[in-house]
Amino acid sequence: MNSASQSQNGRAAHGGALPAVRQVRLDRPWVWLALGWRDVARAPQVSLLYGAALVPASLALAVGLSAAGMFYLILPLACGFMLVGPLVAVGLYEVSRRLAAGEPVSLGAAVRAYSRNAVQLSLVGLILALALLFWVRTALLLFALFFGLQPPVDLRGFIDLVLFSTAGLPFLAVGTLAGGAIAAAVFAISAVSVPMLLDRDCDVFTAVVTSIRAVTLNWRAMTGWAALIALFTAAGLSTAFIGLALAMPLIAHASWHAYKDLVAD
Repeated sequence: MNSASQSQNGRAAHGGALPAVRQVRLDRPWVWLALGWRDVARAPQVSLLYGAALVPASLALAVGLSAAGMFYLILPLACGFMLVGPLVAVGLYEVSRRLAAGEPVSLGAAVRAYSRNAVQLSLVGLILALALLFWVRTALLLFALFFGLQPPVDLRGFIDLVLFSTAGLPFLAVGTLAGGAIAAAVFAISAVSVPMLLDRDCDVFTAVVTSIRAVTLNWRAMTGWAALIALFTAAGLSTAFIGLALAMPLIAHASWHAYKDLVAD
């Protein structure tokens, strides 16, 4: 790493055989967003088509849950989308990797990206899926503790119960704290590990440990980055999932540049 790179990214912290992790400035998340937007602009068709595929899938899941009378799962699953988002974004990481390497970009290449390190990506995917399941079970348990075991009969009753009842505010406060704790743990595990498994021939243990080291060494910058991810994801979800078509590619491309910034080659 030359002196200019050191000046830009900060000092590198080495840890045995693990990749070196750089310490970055607090403003780097905004740089990652700018680089992510540049990648969207350089490959708009692939990026936006990839993101747009999430919209009908999310709508179908929401409609299916409502039709099955399980509308109360829509909110925890929507919030839990951020837990599995890094795995969903693997194809977009591949787009950024190809753009940086000067390789051709296509939707087919993005979809096939999972095969680059399929076993290890599947293992980290299992970890994220278990985290999502744990969050959903926690949310259901909290709902039962605050409102009882009998769910409302329709969506309007659920909204009235959660937002306008006396137990609604404490429920939302406790649920936010619990969800935040789970999200923070998953973020530390996955912020760097998923793009690293795509980029390098390494195992899931090395990738996860490197991710945790990168997040803890740069906890101030990464707290800001996590807040930006949550903000853009919430904006995408709040527009009946339509905003995910842009929010997902932007966050994914920016996350790739965050990984390249944090982990030395």
